[in-house]
Amino acid sequence: MNNIQKEVSLARAEKQLCINSRYSVFFWLKKYKFLYLMLIPGIIYFIIFRYLPIFGLVIAFKNFNFTKGIFGSEWVGLKHFISFFNYPESWRLIRNTFLLNLYNIIFAFPIAIIFAVLLNEVRESAYKKLVQTVSYLPHFISTVVVVGIFYNFLSPSTGLINIILKDVFGVEPIAFLLQTRWFRTIYNTINIWQETGWNAIIYLAALIGIDPALYESAYMDGAGRFKQFLYISLPCITSTIVIMLVLRIGIIMEVGFESVMLLHSPATYEVSDIIPTYVYRRGIIDSDYSFTTAIGMFQSIIGLVLMLLSNKLAKKLTNSGLW
Repeated sequence: MNNIQKEVSLARAEKQLCINSRYSVFFWLKKYKFLYLMLIPGIIYFIIFRYLPIFGLVIAFKNFNFTKGIFGSEWVGLKHFISFFNYPESWRLIRNTFLLNLYNIIFAFPIAIIFAVLLNEVRESAYKKLVQTVSYLPHFISTVVVVGIFYNFLSPSTGLINIILKDVFGVEPIAFLLQTRWFRTIYNTINIWQETGWNAIIYLAALIGIDPALYESAYMDGAGRFKQFLYISLPCITSTIVIMLVLRIGIIMEVGFESVMLLHSPATYEVSDIIPTYVYRRGIIDSDYSFTTAIGMFQSIIGLVLMLLSNKLAKKLTNSGLW
């Protein structure tokens, strides 16, 4: 009897060992080895362009000199950080950078969610796929081309917008790209048109994953489309929305450099001059690498703090977060 019990115990132990090994890291690596191999280029990219440059941040505390190298350059401590905040236009740069991103969050972020919800309501599969494909195609168009299209639309002499304003409403041509009051509107319009379809893919995937039985039950109880969205769709994708919002807040001090660089001019510097464009002029053109590295480090620190705070607030309010 004892031998039988020992054999049963041994068999159970072996079975448990097999179960544990089945869910071990090596098991998954072996099972999905080809998928993990596809991650290698991305991992290499992040190592080379994201992690290795971190060691170069030390030049933010030095007067970097090519001939002396990073370690041979003179140590100056927080001199460059202090110089940036003493720079007369520093707060204008911070304000413009922050506001462009804030407007983007207020307007572009909800539009992607609304578009995904509306697209999810479409029942005709072919039409739905067509709309989805057309909507995210602008994401793959070069920023130079996109800005060029808007330049043509907004041209004072030949632009379609000004032609309509003049012929239909009798309004004199407006130099949209040379007026400060129009810059933020134009920038966010470009961003919405180019990124809404692409950003909606994530929310659409979350909506597709919702159990259809929930909608059927709600319909049987008399709930219309709006109430189904309010009490089923929205709560089910809340965690996705929160995660995307936290990630977006984390880069609130970074703006699409290409669009702003192509759109802005000295006439609109008051609202269009942002930290990345100033870094380009001061760092690339004037070769002041230490000073601009300090500015970049300041941006990263602010982004990290905002991400930590927003994630903590999101977990407290919705029990969802990045970690």
